[in-house]
Amino acid sequence: MEFEIARRFTFDAAHHLPWHSGACRKVHGHTYTLDVVVRGPLDDRGIVMDFADLDAAVRTVVERLDHTDLNLLFENPTAEMIAADVYRQLINAGLAVSEVVLCETPRNSVRVTG
Repeated sequence: MEFEIARRFTFDAAHHLPWHSGACRKVHGHTYTLDVVVRGPLDDRGIVMDFADLDAAVRTVVERLDHTDLNLLFENPTAEMIAADVYRQLINAGLAVSEVVLCETPRNSVRVTG
């Protein structure tokens, strides 16, 4: 039997997309919502992983992004590129991530799966 646990995070950041023909060409900011889903069997304690451990692993990634100019971190700071980077970092940290969902606005999100 497999289980999934999820935890939601938020961070604020600014960016601009020089190639964009609309408003996103200008510097603007978002309050991003990040959902991280980890999949696995239950351990001998009856959990997939401790939420505190998940929180600690993701906080490291979120702190790098929070209150930054994302153009200084990414050549092309689209929601897709940011989400892919978060996914890779968490996988490289050893988390059994099955999904990352990054919401740029209440209506716009990107989902990355393995």
